[in-house]
Amino acid sequence: MSRGAATTAAAVRRIGRSAATPSPSLRMAKDVRRIGLFGGTFDPIHLGHLAVAHAAQRRFHLERIFFVVAGCPPHKSESDLSPYPHRFAMTALACAGEPRFVPSLAEAGPDAHGHRICYSVDTVRHFGKQFNQPGDRLYFLLGADSFLHLASWKNYQELLGLCDFVVASRPGFPSGALRKVIPEALLAPQPAGNHLPSGIIPLRQTTVYLLDTVASHVSATRVRQRLDRSQSVRGLVPASVEDYINKQALYK
Repeated sequence: MSRGAATTAAAVRRIGRSAATPSPSLRMAKDVRRIGLFGGTFDPIHLGHLAVAHAAQRRFHLERIFFVVAGCPPHKSESDLSPYPHRFAMTALACAGEPRFVPSLAEAGPDAHGHRICYSVDTVRHFGKQFNQPGDRLYFLLGADSFLHLASWKNYQELLGLCDFVVASRPGFPSGALRKVIPEALLAPQPAGNHLPSGIIPLRQTTVYLLDTVASHVSATRVRQRLDRSQSVRGLVPASVEDYINKQALYK
């Protein structure tokens, strides 16, 4: 690990501890705690991610959204990712100034280096133990492309019963495509003649919501490609993240 990443790792641990406890002014009554979980490699985090989080927060009145920086996702090689401390630092910078956005070390591992493989079902269980009072509700944020591959995730049927899902897509995405991913046995029975609003799929224990109001075309791949060509990423990532990338000479 580079000296910059090692220094950042120490800061990661400090930031993670301070971010874990919300301001008392943000605590809502225990019977209405709605918590968003937004997982990703965030390599780097960009304005598209923040647009999704803002849209979800407004629609579902989320008290907090935890940005869970993935350690070593099972579908990606660790060698293809920027060091965890850098990814967490960028996420923390992007969350700064957003009182309801919390950078999370849930998948960092004991050394905060993110070397272990983590599965979403385990991460949701972790937060379920923390927010376990009557009325507490977890909302798992992810993109439509990821949801369409949900069947390849570890214990995905259990995961669908642990939390609500907020599936972000561009306007016009067909909610029927999401329904095809869900096993029939998990769908809630619908009385004849009961027509639900488009974009809401009730399950027996939870609900899948389509969030199709985010029209961002930013992607982490596009950001990395521009940086590799020494092109500006202004307007694609927060200014503080752009400054960090330049100072750490990332993606070059």
